[in-house]
Amino acid sequence: MATTAQSAPTAPRFRKVLHGLDMTLFTVCAVLVIDQLTAAASIGVQSIFWWIFTLVLFFIPYGLITAELGSTYTEEGGIYTWVRRAFGPVWAGRTAWLWWVNVAFWMPSVYILFAGILAEIVAPDMSLSTKIVVTLVLTWLTVGINIITLEVGKWVPNIGAVFKVVIMLSLGIGGIAYAMTHGSANEFSVAALTPHWGDSLAFLPVIIYNFLGFELMSGASEEMENPARDVPWAIVRSGAVIAFFYIFATVGILLALPIADIGLIKGLPDTFQKIFGAGISGNIPVLALCIMSLYTFVANMTTWTIGANRSAAEAANRGDLPAIFAKLHPVYKTPANSAILCGIIASAVLFIYGFLAKSSEDLFWTLFAFSSVVFLLPYFLLFLSFLKLRRVDADLHRPYRVPGGYPVAVLLSVVCMLFVLQAIVFFIYKPGAVDMTYVSAVVGGVLLTVIAGEFLVHGQRPQPTKTVKEIAHV
Repeated sequence: MATTAQSAPTAPRFRKVLHGLDMTLFTVCAVLVIDQLTAAASIGVQSIFWWIFTLVLFFIPYGLITAELGSTYTEEGGIYTWVRRAFGPVWAGRTAWLWWVNVAFWMPSVYILFAGILAEIVAPDMSLSTKIVVTLVLTWLTVGINIITLEVGKWVPNIGAVFKVVIMLSLGIGGIAYAMTHGSANEFSVAALTPHWGDSLAFLPVIIYNFLGFELMSGASEEMENPARDVPWAIVRSGAVIAFFYIFATVGILLALPIADIGLIKGLPDTFQKIFGAGISGNIPVLALCIMSLYTFVANMTTWTIGANRSAAEAANRGDLPAIFAKLHPVYKTPANSAILCGIIASAVLFIYGFLAKSSEDLFWTLFAFSSVVFLLPYFLLFLSFLKLRRVDADLHRPYRVPGGYPVAVLLSVVCMLFVLQAIVFFIYKPGAVDMTYVSAVVGGVLLTVIAGEFLVHGQRPQPTKTVKEIAHV
């Protein structure tokens, strides 16, 4: 049935503190990730082909689809509200659960990487147990940032976006300067750019992963000044910045560092050291860039938790997740309970996988792959919701509409879903020898997550109230 008007609350529930520039910087901080850049570069020179290939066939269509959804459906909750409108509360609850819990799973992998880089700078012999302690501290720092008002908290990702641009420029320009003086560390030729099958393709889904996050800002739609106007423009501006810097920085890394020397954790410090050299003149910029990189890890997790916690709180407020997720801070009106629960789960996952891991790199990749598969699952529902809402809300005004009519919408959505599917496959299956311990850890974790979500979504809960519950104490 066609819908001609959108439902809206009679009075604003939240302060409108996100402006167009905030949304652009927020999205740059969310999508332009430093922590997986070396994983993509480790594919080798062929990664440049994969960046461009994925940019044209996935990133641009995905951005167009998200621009239409985010500017048309402006309720708080983002992807959760889109799925709910298209497929109802049960599927929306599943989406909100997977969307929220993947961030809790992902956070330990990001902060393990933080601890690894910190160790490279100040304590190369830092034990895995010490790195786990560092990760716990950062996890709960992120929880605290989520609880404070968004008007203050938004500056963490805003500054992070600026730092990311500085880092990407340094990698790109520095790599070119290094190659002009010392020669390229890797061969750049047609043969090297040509994609080929091999063990390195295990990192190919990282490129898909690194291009995701346009919908995140819509989790705070009711806190935006004008989402109908600003969402499409924020996606265009941030998308152009993101695409350029991913390719530019990857080229810089490959110009400066041989493929065999690109490590998941040591890759960034090693590249900075190679570009700027030793001595005071080299160590100062290396240290500064490493510190900025570490800050961006915190900024990145802050950005994703801000969006995910709001989606979970909105789902609980409508009765699609347990009520405990809905409770807000009494003063700041932030999803305090969702943030605290996120910290608890992240801490538990860190201990479980930390006990199984042999090294920080092993722990990083297992946590990252596991959380990534959970993260990718809701995107099938995002693209399917786009197609259904095009039909059932055909008469609804769309400030921005993906051009080409419904057949083009179907084509773009199918292509995007195929990209997501191959990313899931390669996160689980590494070409070459099959490590059943790794496969069991990833698949088992995903299955347990989905089963837990079914209990939460179908559990008996009181009917949702019309106003969001608040807690007196956090």
